[in-house]
Amino acid sequence: MPEYRSWPSIILGFFIAAIGLILTGGGIWLATLGGSLYYGLAGIAMLFAGLMLMRSRMVGAYAYIAVVAVTLLWAFFDASSNLAWALVPRIIAPIVLLIATFLVMPTLTRTAHRWKLAGVGVGVTVLATALLFTFLGTRDVSVAALPAQNSMGMMDPSGMAAGADWPAYGGTGAARRYSPLTQINAGNVAQLQQVWLAHTGDMPSDAAAAAQYGAETTPLKVGNALYLCSAKNIMISLDAATGKERWRFDPKVPNEWIPYTAACRGVSYYAVPNAAPGSLCAKRLIEGTLDARLIAVDAETGRPCADFGKNGQVDAKIGMGKVFPGLVSINSPPVIIRGIAITGHQTLDGQQRWEPSGVIQGFDAVTGKLRFAWDMKHPEWNGYPPEGQQWSRGTPNMWTIASGDEALGLVYLPMGNSTVDYWSSLRSPVENSFGTSIVALDVTTGKPRWKFQAVKNDVWDYDFGSQPTLIDYKGKAALLVSSKQGDMYVLDRTTGQPLTPIGTIKAPRGGVEPAQRAPTQIVSLWQTLRKDRLTESDMWGMSPIDQMICRINFRRASYNGFFTPPETDRHSIEYPGYNGGTDWGSVAVDPTRGVIVANYNDMPNYVRLVPRAEADKKGWFTREQKAGMAKTDKGDKPHAEGAGDPQAQTPYAIDVNAGWQMPFTGMLCKQPPYGGIRAIDIATGKTIWDRPFGSARKNGPFGIPSYLPFTIGTPNNGGSVVTAGGLIFIAAATDDLFKAIDLKTGKILWQTALPAGGQATPMVYEQNGRQYVVLMTGGHHFMKTPIGDQVIAWALPTKG
Repeated sequence: MPEYRSWPSIILGFFIAAIGLILTGGGIWLATLGGSLYYGLAGIAMLFAGLMLMRSRMVGAYAYIAVVAVTLLWAFFDASSNLAWALVPRIIAPIVLLIATFLVMPTLTRTAHRWKLAGVGVGVTVLATALLFTFLGTRDVSVAALPAQNSMGMMDPSGMAAGADWPAYGGTGAARRYSPLTQINAGNVAQLQQVWLAHTGDMPSDAAAAAQYGAETTPLKVGNALYLCSAKNIMISLDAATGKERWRFDPKVPNEWIPYTAACRGVSYYAVPNAAPGSLCAKRLIEGTLDARLIAVDAETGRPCADFGKNGQVDAKIGMGKVFPGLVSINSPPVIIRGIAITGHQTLDGQQRWEPSGVIQGFDAVTGKLRFAWDMKHPEWNGYPPEGQQWSRGTPNMWTIASGDEALGLVYLPMGNSTVDYWSSLRSPVENSFGTSIVALDVTTGKPRWKFQAVKNDVWDYDFGSQPTLIDYKGKAALLVSSKQGDMYVLDRTTGQPLTPIGTIKAPRGGVEPAQRAPTQIVSLWQTLRKDRLTESDMWGMSPIDQMICRINFRRASYNGFFTPPETDRHSIEYPGYNGGTDWGSVAVDPTRGVIVANYNDMPNYVRLVPRAEADKKGWFTREQKAGMAKTDKGDKPHAEGAGDPQAQTPYAIDVNAGWQMPFTGMLCKQPPYGGIRAIDIATGKTIWDRPFGSARKNGPFGIPSYLPFTIGTPNNGGSVVTAGGLIFIAAATDDLFKAIDLKTGKILWQTALPAGGQATPMVYEQNGRQYVVLMTGGHHFMKTPIGDQVIAWALPTKG
C-alpha cells in the first residue's frame, strides 16, 4: 500500500472501474446470446485495473495498458472490413483513457524522469494513432477502366432532344439524367462558381409544417426558361441565364393536405401538336399537387389553361370514395406519352388497410379528360367507376416517377405494394401479382401489356422507387430498373423478359404470417448494390459500450439474412432498409461510354410489429382518428416513416427504426459507410469503381455536426447527373455539399457548401453558349438536413 494517495489516479480509476462494470454486465449478457466474449473479459480486466488505480497502485496502470494492447489485437481481428471506421468505437475511447493513464502514472511513483517518460508514452500513442488512421483512410479503391466502346448509341426513344435544354424530369423521356454538354469538364470544373441564386419563397409557415418539408425538386429547361415547383406546388418560371423570376402560379395547397413530406419533384412540359403559335397554352406545364389535383398552366405566362378540365384543374381523387386530407397526394411529375398525362399518387404509408385506391389514371394533356384508368381489381372498367361504386381500396399504387416509350406507346410503372406495408394477410391474389412490380401499360387501351415482379408478397416496403431508364442493350430496346433491395435488372421494353441473368434464393420463413411468406425470392445475378449479410462485428457506435449494446440488440433480434420477415415478440432486422439500395433519386446513365452511375444507401432497419392494444396505448392512431381527438391526446409528433404507424384495420401497428439509430446518441448501429456511389459497365454488369459517398461534416452524435472532413459514407436521397465532359454532379448526402466527381475514378474534383440540404437531383443545360448546373436546395426532414428554398446555378467564369 503506497504511503500517499494520488487523486488523479483515484478519479481515473473510478471511471475505468465504472466502464468495466458496465462492460462486464453487458458482456456476460452478450456471451449468453452467443456473442463475442471480448466485452465481458475486457470488462473484468478494466474493473481490476480501475480498482487498483483507485488504490493508487501502479499495477492498475499496467493492467489497463495490457487491456488496450489486447484490445488493439482483438479490434484488428474483429473488424474484418472497412477497417478505418470499424476501429473507431473499438479503440478510440480506450486510447483516450490510455493517454490519461500515462499522465496519471507519474503521480504513482517518484522515479526520476517519470514525467518525461509519460510524455513519451502520450506522444507515441498520439502519433501512432494518427499514422494508423491516416494510412487506413488513404487506402484507395480499385478502379477499372471505363468501357472503350459505345455500347448503347445516342438515340432517345422519347423523341425529345437532349443538349441545350432539359425538357423532362430525367433529362429526356429516356430518363438517363445525362447531358451531352462538354464545356464543363474534368479539366476545368475546379473553376466552377455560383452565378445566380433564386428563392421560391415557399418556406414552412409553422413548426409543424417544418417537420414535413423536403422539396426534392428538379427544374426543367426549355428555350430561355426554367420551370419548377416548390415544396407546396407553387409553379415558377425563371430566366435560364439570370435566374430572374418570369412568373409564378400558386395552387394554394392547404397545410393539412401535406402527406408525409411536402415535396414536388417536378413538372411536365408539353407542346400541343398543331397549336397556333403564340396561342395560350400551346406550350404548357402540368403538375400534380399534394391535394391530388392535376394543374395545367401556360408555359409563357403561368396563366391556367382554360381548356384543361375546369379552370385548368382536374381532381384526380374522383372515384376514390372517402379521402381524408393527406391520405392521397401527387408528388411526382406525370409522364406524357402520346398526348396522355399518366399519373399515379402517393397513399400515406402505414395508416390503414383500406386506404384509397392505387388506381393509375391517364388524362388528356389538352382537355384534362380521363382517357383511361387502370384499377387492377376491375380490369373491365375503362373510365370512372360505375355510379355508386369506387376504385378498389388498398391496391398497390405508384408514388414515384414513371417513364415511357413514345414509339411503343408503353408507360413503365414502378409499383408499390398494397396497404399496409408490413402485414399481408388481407391482400387479394391480383394485388399480390402486381405488387412491387414494373408494369408496362399500353396507353391506347389503359391495360397492362406485361409485368416484372421483383418481390413476392412484399412486407419490407421494397416498393419500386426509382424511375426506369430507357437504354439500348446489345441491340435491343431495353429498360434498366434499379430497386430498393439493391438489385438491378435489364428488361426487354417490348416484352418485359429479363435480358440479364436472374436467379432465386431460398427466403427465410416464419414471422407472424408464415403461410404468406414465399419460399423463394428472385435476385439479380447481373449487378446488385446490396452488400453481404450483417454480422455482429458490423455493429458500431461512439464507444465500446454502445457498440456492445448494438451487438446485444443484434443478437436479440430475428435476422436470417435477406428477406427476414417481421415479428411481434421481438425486433427483426431488414437489410437493406426501405430507403435502398436506390430510391426515387434513380440512376444516371452515360450512353456514349456505356456506364451507369448509382448512388445508394447501405443501412438496415430495426423493425417490430406492435399488437393493436399496445399501439393504442402508445397513441398510434390514424391521421383521421387524431383529427377527432383532443389536441393533448393526439400523440402525433413528427416521426420517420413507419416509426409508430398504426396500420389500422389489421392486428398490428408497425415500429420501424429507420437506419437503426441508437436512442440516446442518434448514431447508427451499423458501422459506416451508410451510403455509396458506384460506376457500372452496362455491357458486362461489372463494377468499375465503388466509393463511400458523403462526409462526416454535418454528422455527429446527438445531432451535433462534427465538421470533420472525412468521407464516412452518409445516408443520401436524390440522384446524380452525368455529363459528356466526364463528370458526375450530385448533392444528395447529409453533408450539405454539392460535388463534381470524376466519372473515370470516382474522385471528387470540386465541391461547394450549400445553404440547405441538397436532397434533389441536379440538372444541366446551356444558355447563350454557356453551360449551367442547377440544384434546388430544399433540405429534407427525414434526412435531418436544413430546410431551404434556394435554386442555385453554377457555371465557369466568363472570359474578359
